[in-house]
Amino acid sequence: MTESSIHQTKLNDITNWGIRAAIGVIFIVQGSGKFNSGFANMLGNMGIPVEMQIPIALAEVIGGILLIVGVLSRISASLLAIIMLGAIFVVKGASNLTGNGGYAIDLLILAGVLMIITAGPGRISIAHIVKKLPRCLH
Repeated sequence: MTESSIHQTKLNDITNWGIRAAIGVIFIVQGSGKFNSGFANMLGNMGIPVEMQIPIALAEVIGGILLIVGVLSRISASLLAIIMLGAIFVVKGASNLTGNGGYAIDLLILAGVLMIITAGPGRISIAHIVKKLPRCLH
């Protein structure tokens, strides 16, 4: 039986951290903009309770920070995946992949957070450095 050794290379660690950092920065920037009242008005127009503004914004900002530092990455990526599914199906209506109202970028971000859920935070993370966290909390 052959075995792949790609998981033990520095390039894999750097790539894993790069994906986590890029997605984390996107969510921090987008989430910080959702604290404005305009986002609450948009939620109300879509039929979503306005009270969801703060939980959505906090989940994006805190989830992005946790992804970058590599603590609770799988849990925060799971929450962000739920948010991205909401963005694709509720906000954009999953009507067209490209063009006006397209969800192509949302789908790419969803694929990235699903990769983080399956691969975990990697070796360039606080969860790997501490090593006392249970594997399910990485």
